[in-house]
Amino acid sequence: MSYDLMVFEPGAAPKNHDAFMEWYFALTKWNDGPYDDPTHTSAHLSSWVLEMQRTFPDMNTPEAEIHLQDDDGVLADYSIGRQFVYAEFAWSKAVAAAGEAERLAKLHRVGFFDVSSAGEEVWLPVNGTLELAHQKKRSFLGRLRRTLGGS
Repeated sequence: MSYDLMVFEPGAAPKNHDAFMEWYFALTKWNDGPYDDPTHTSAHLSSWVLEMQRTFPDMNTPEAEIHLQDDDGVLADYSIGRQFVYAEFAWSKAVAAAGEAERLAKLHRVGFFDVSSAGEEVWLPVNGTLELAHQKKRSFLGRLRRTLGGS
């Protein structure tokens, strides 16, 4: 099992949740590669991925071998598109990866999509922070449970 996330150029992404999810699924058909070169994306995304790789090195590089001796869980798999970066991390590093990804998303002013979240939360940069832009709608039963104090 892995923890997956995506950062993206805010101006490229649809603003409503259903349209965003259609956009996301179209991007992840992987028809517009190659996906391994940070120079083929925006300056903001390129900066995000290069800085993210300091903490979570790319498993698809020769340098990854060094980390296999210590902690292979710190390695990540990055797919770099023109308008997005999709990243996959070991589940054991989910909390650390999400925290660092969000911090860098704020810093580099890119959107953040928590792919592994059941709520499909999409965050956009606003005045140096990330604000929830939209998420999956809860069912009536889910809203009722939340209102009544359940999960």
